[in-house]
Amino acid sequence: MNNWKNRASKNIDDATQRLKKLLPVDLVAQKASDWFSVSDEQVAEIITTIRDKLPTTEALLIGKPQSGKSSIVRGLTGVSAEIVGQGFRPHTQNTERYAYPSDDLPLLIFTDTVGLGDINNDTQNIVEELEEELKQETKRARILILTVKISDFATDTLRQVIQKLRKNYSNIPCLLVVTCLHEVYPSDMSDHPAYPPDYEAINRAFTAIEEDFNELELCDRAVMIDFTLEEDGYDPTFYGLEALIDALAELLPEAESQTIYQLLDNSVSDELSNLYRDTARRYLLAFSTMAGTLAAVPLPFATMPVLTALQVSLVGLLGKLYGQKLSPSQAGGIVSAIAGGFFAQAIGRELIKFIPGFGSVIAASWAAAYTWSLGEGACVYFGDLMGGKKPDPKKIQSVMKEAFSSAKEQFKDIQ
Repeated sequence: MNNWKNRASKNIDDATQRLKKLLPVDLVAQKASDWFSVSDEQVAEIITTIRDKLPTTEALLIGKPQSGKSSIVRGLTGVSAEIVGQGFRPHTQNTERYAYPSDDLPLLIFTDTVGLGDINNDTQNIVEELEEELKQETKRARILILTVKISDFATDTLRQVIQKLRKNYSNIPCLLVVTCLHEVYPSDMSDHPAYPPDYEAINRAFTAIEEDFNELELCDRAVMIDFTLEEDGYDPTFYGLEALIDALAELLPEAESQTIYQLLDNSVSDELSNLYRDTARRYLLAFSTMAGTLAAVPLPFATMPVLTALQVSLVGLLGKLYGQKLSPSQAGGIVSAIAGGFFAQAIGRELIKFIPGFGSVIAASWAAAYTWSLGEGACVYFGDLMGGKKPDPKKIQSVMKEAFSSAKEQFKDIQ
């Protein structure tokens, strides 16, 4: 009995090696990549098409360091403090810029005046840099957001900056945001009160700051917020977020204000993700069909290296579409990370080829459906990265299972 098994195993191995010579892994993978590659020009065209549909808002954040500017970015985007910190990049000598969810497809662009309040920096230089920014023609909506801590009454420099900007750009709305309310809470308060807070110390400080700016008609609206970190222990973390959103909505055009509302319930992010996935599915269909055709070869394990290379090429291509340039090894790592429990099913798919007659047909359908679901999972993975979020394995697995179930029906006739 064992001799029979050994001979059968040797025959399968010999046949597998002969098939590999007929279907060399590297060649097939390279051909697939060449046939269905996305050129830089195609990516640029896709991005341009999508970007033209986006109502983008540029927010110029003007305030001293530690006055809550980055916290506003966190509140409006839902991105973690760590990612926000990494996202800001030098733009000019005294400003940094952060685009959400990406530089290529921004819904919100934040420009932060990092040098404001530094006695070594000339306020005039900061104003000139901001004016150069505002001189640039754009179809995007713009707004100035001034951040002042409720305990800070030394606002002369900030008022000078905004006064010079408003003189030449009075058409750009300006929102005064008073932050860090907990710094003047009564000593017996350990959490946020109902919004808006009704305490004498808060009302007195807010009114004084508001009057300082209103005296010169520098701001169109004023609002109080207190955006903290979770470890600070205040609930909610983004206290006054609804008031901030409402104030921005009043000052921005309808399309842009609606976008900011929708950012909070992820509908804009979902719509953006769908635009990418619709484009990606053109390639999913081609790769899935090819995978099913290869898997129809009636020899177990012969085509697994080719299929694996094909699927790695697909993930690399999708990464490029989402702005992630990956090496083959990096793409392979992502395949391993998101495939999860599907690997065991892949082994089962190959073993079923031993069943005479219909095993290969089932394997072909499985391979096509699995390749499709892997591509859908990769789209979710890259979409999260593009949005500045950590990919959620449970969400990816859920999407893959649903995609696999529907794709099996779609590819059931592959032979």
